[in-house]
Amino acid sequence: MTGDYYRVLGVERNATTEDIKKAFRRIARETHPDANPGDPALEARFREAAEAYEVLSDPERRRRYDRGDTIDLGDLFGGLGGLDEMLRSVFGDSGLFGGRSPRPVRGRDVVVHVEVTLEQAAFGADVPIQYQTRVDCPRCIGTGAEPGSRRVTCGECGGAGQVRRTQRSLFGTVMTSSTCPRCGGEGSLTETPCTECQGSGTVIQTVEVTLEVPAGVGPGTRLRLSGRGESSGVAGLKGDLYVEISVAEDPRFERHDNDLWHRLRLGIAEAALGTRVEVPLLDGGMFELDIPAGTQPGELFRIRGEGMTILGRRGRGDLIVIATVVVPTTLTLEEEDLMRRWADLRGERTDRPAPS
Repeated sequence: MTGDYYRVLGVERNATTEDIKKAFRRIARETHPDANPGDPALEARFREAAEAYEVLSDPERRRRYDRGDTIDLGDLFGGLGGLDEMLRSVFGDSGLFGGRSPRPVRGRDVVVHVEVTLEQAAFGADVPIQYQTRVDCPRCIGTGAEPGSRRVTCGECGGAGQVRRTQRSLFGTVMTSSTCPRCGGEGSLTETPCTECQGSGTVIQTVEVTLEVPAGVGPGTRLRLSGRGESSGVAGLKGDLYVEISVAEDPRFERHDNDLWHRLRLGIAEAALGTRVEVPLLDGGMFELDIPAGTQPGELFRIRGEGMTILGRRGRGDLIVIATVVVPTTLTLEEEDLMRRWADLRGERTDRPAPS
C-alpha cells in the first residue's frame, strides 16, 4: 500500500494506541466486505485501513514506519486466520457487527512477471498486464445464485457459518465450534445455483490491469496490487496480485545502482589528439562531450543527472562515460607505414619487420 498510514486512519501522528483502534473500528464497520458485498472500492478501503492498523498498532512496526524504514506487508494476512485474528483482537469474539461472523474466505494471491525497458524503469510507466485468474461470475455477480433466485440463511448454523456442539467429559461440559458442514462456513445457501459457475460464484477469465511502474524501480522488485488476485466466491475477500519486475538489457548502457555506464569507443588518434563526440542519453537526444588530448584507456567522464531516477526520491544518478581506446587489428600498407614512422618519431620499437 502507498500513502500515509496516519491519514488512512484519520488520526494524528501522536495518536495513542486506543485512538488508532477506535479509528479502525469505525472504518472497518463502514467498509467491511460482509456489509458491502460486491463493492471493490470499499473492499480496497477496508484492506488499506487494516494494513494501516496492523502497522500503527504494533509499537515496533510503528517506530520503524516513523523512521521511514521499508515495511514488508506481503504476508501480513497470509497466515492461517491472520485477518480473522486481527479483527477478533479489535472487536472481540462478538464480531464486527455484534454477533460472531463466519470467517471470511480469502482468494489466493496471483504472481505474474513483467519485463520493462531500462527507460521505463528509470522514469516510470503505465504497463498493461494480462493474466488468468478466478473472478466474480458475470452472470450471478459473484453471489452463486441464478438471476431471479436468492441466497437464504443456512438452517444448520443460523447464518453463523459455524456450528457449536456441547459434550460432556470427565472435566465437565466442553463446547466446541466447527465449520458448518452444510454451507461450508458461508452462513447462507443458494436456492438455485447459477448455471454458469455452478454456484461457486467464480469463473476463470483473462484479466487486464494497468501497472504503475514507479520511477527508479530495479530488477527483482515485487509490486503488490491489493484485491487484484483470485476471487474466493460468495462472501469472500479477493487475493492480491504480485508483479515481479525484470529490466531488459539496453545495449547502450550498463546500470550500476543509480548510475549508468556508457563505454565510448575511441580511435588511437582521437584519444591522442582529442575530439568532440556525441553520447546517447537515456531519455533521448545526444550530449556533446569534449574528449581532451591524451585521454587514456579507462578514463572516466561524468555527466551529472543523466542516470537513473532515484527510487522514492527526487533527483537522478549520473551517466559515466568510460573511454575505450580501440587498437586496429588490420592496417593497410599506407597505415602501417604511417604507424612505423610515428613509432620512429616516438622512439618506440616494433619487432615485426616492415613489408617488402
